[in-house]
Amino acid sequence: MPAQKARTAQKEPSPSGRSLAHPDRADIRLEGVLHALSDPMRLQIVRDLAAEEGELNCSVFDLPVSKSTTTHHFRVLRESGVVRQIYRGTAKMNALRRDDLEAVFPGLLDSVLTAAALQASRLGTAS
Repeated sequence: MPAQKARTAQKEPSPSGRSLAHPDRADIRLEGVLHALSDPMRLQIVRDLAAEEGELNCSVFDLPVSKSTTTHHFRVLRESGVVRQIYRGTAKMNALRRDDLEAVFPGLLDSVLTAAALQASRLGTAS
């Protein structure tokens, strides 16, 4: 069996000319997605994005961590294939890669979001 070549992450074109690397759909791995979703801050970002069903600027997320830590969380989500980030002017916009995740792991994102909402309700931390 021939060895599989590692694919390089694709760079998304952006109106500002800046681009960010994202994994191709075929390169999204379950363990990477689960790792990204296992952190409470990253899970909150994903819940907020899912509630909006569109793009959100990084600055709208009110996380109780430093700006550099917030940047790290977004990078983990992007590199795992959970979110897509694109620059629009000076703003970095974020959107869930819902279609890609559904194609490779049917039902996973919805199950995680439902479980997170139930847990938040049970613990009294619903946002």
